[in-house]
Amino acid sequence: MNYVAQLRALVGTRPLILPGTSVLVLDDVGRVLLVERTGIAGWGLPGGFLEPGESFEDAGRREVLEETGLEIGALTLLGVFSGPGYYFRYPNGDEVHNVTAAYTAPVRSGTLAVDGTELRGGRFFAVDELPDDVIGPENPIVVAYAEQLTAAGPR
Repeated sequence: MNYVAQLRALVGTRPLILPGTSVLVLDDVGRVLLVERTGIAGWGLPGGFLEPGESFEDAGRREVLEETGLEIGALTLLGVFSGPGYYFRYPNGDEVHNVTAAYTAPVRSGTLAVDGTELRGGRFFAVDELPDDVIGPENPIVVAYAEQLTAAGPR
């Protein structure tokens, strides 16, 4: 049983403040991997909550590999995201206030193959073709990345 499941066994669905990570996985032409989570409408980013003793970076690598089958290269911190916009209520009633370290990272190896348990789909999108239905807490992360690219200018 993972750490969050252990906490849930004690507190039920009450709100938890949970540290986690999201990774903007980039393919060789700079497209961003978005994923569709099981039971949640809209697109999101690979990632998840930290386990005890785990760094944000290690959690990001672990979650990307578990969820997508992809191994990623060097992680670059995009930012740390928290606040009222990072509250989320899961379909099962579990409530969380996310504190998320978001990273960018290139694909190092592997072929995209979603796990079929946590994720039901995944696709790489060009930054100028990102869908409008990125789920709540992850939308500002995707927007921050797109703004960073715009500020940097053409490559």
